[in-house]
Amino acid sequence: MKILLALLLCLPFAARAEWGQFDFEFDQDKPWSEVAVKLPAYPKAENLIPFNVSSATRNKHFIDAESISVGEDMVVRYTVIIEAAAGAKNVSFEGIRCESAERRLYAYGHPDGTWSKARNAGWEGIKLRSLLSYQKALFEDHFCPDGIRVRDGKEAVKNLRQAAR
Repeated sequence: MKILLALLLCLPFAARAEWGQFDFEFDQDKPWSEVAVKLPAYPKAENLIPFNVSSATRNKHFIDAESISVGEDMVVRYTVIIEAAAGAKNVSFEGIRCESAERRLYAYGHPDGTWSKARNAGWEGIKLRSLLSYQKALFEDHFCPDGIRVRDGKEAVKNLRQAAR
């Protein structure tokens, strides 16, 4: 009986040793690497969803619903359009990493519908204390609410549309 009891007590350790033969790595143990990025189609007016940044800015902000994606690298990518009070428009294709609260600029849009890749644009922290940061608004309210990344572009569009009501 004592031998049986001793064998039963050792069973969990034996199982762990056997499991050690397999490589059970979790994604968080692997170093993060970014996937190759493909520029989206230029935004169309009918696909733009307005979003609020704060009352501290008079600029109007829009996201192109068709451009939103979540890559295999867990980056939320999107096209943003900023319209100044005087009418000037800036178009850019960007990404947000919810896990690290970082943003990256990939390309600038031109009025003729073409893109120019951003030069030397690396990952940088989102200004979470700025009332003028549209990336902060996207991070906190639409793409990473409560610090949890959206699953896909459809969920991000849903968040944007609900807030726009």
